[in-house]
Amino acid sequence: MVSIKSEREIKLMREAGKILAKVHEELGKAIEPGMSTMDIDRLGERLIRSYGCIPSFKNYNGYPASICVSVNDEVVHGIPNKHHILREGDIVSLDAGVIWQGYHSDAARTHGVGTISPEAAKLIEVTRQSFFEGIKFAVPGNHLNDISAAIQKYAESFGYGVVRDLVGHGIGTKLHEEPEVPNFSQKRKGIRLEPGMTLAVEPMITAGRYDVVWLDDDWTVVTDDGSLAAHYENTILITEDGPEILSLSDEDREQ
Repeated sequence: MVSIKSEREIKLMREAGKILAKVHEELGKAIEPGMSTMDIDRLGERLIRSYGCIPSFKNYNGYPASICVSVNDEVVHGIPNKHHILREGDIVSLDAGVIWQGYHSDAARTHGVGTISPEAAKLIEVTRQSFFEGIKFAVPGNHLNDISAAIQKYAESFGYGVVRDLVGHGIGTKLHEEPEVPNFSQKRKGIRLEPGMTLAVEPMITAGRYDVVWLDDDWTVVTDDGSLAAHYENTILITEDGPEILSLSDEDREQ
């Protein structure tokens, strides 16, 4: 069952999103060649707790860290490691969640490390824009598949792969609630969108084929063909006036 949030719940989720946006903004500024993925996780957890929040991901179904740090061909759920050092030209996806007074917010960003190739920069930008193309359809009366189809159409117009094995989700008092939010078109229209619904919309796009595999740690998902992958996500609220992005900083809005 898809939950409709009350005004009190929406207020709490707005605050959770605002905090998470600040965390991502500060993490993005900190990334540089020579730091480890563990360094990113430790900084992320300190930031989350400094705002009075709890990391959504730490120990979630056994995940051992607060920030999912995925580098280059790693799509999602990369486990931070002190031996995994970022190098000039890498791209790194950071997926993070916070719990504020019992309510979750979930968001992801992909960053370049130092100077990156034009191809990598384009993948990052198209992945980000595919999110915005999708949420143009996040309005009351539309169906969930309208969002999914728009994301797929935009990303595939650049020849990119849209990951099928992982999807977005509803969010609220639980990190993962109904409904699932695919980034690709379904045969069914899906639920009809209503004001008060909160969704985590998260395109996961590859520079090659969409096929992925899980590594032996049972968490890290990588592209099957070794191509680069990017991830962009926000928590959104469906309102009478269209989608409200809860986890976006003012700086990110201006990009």
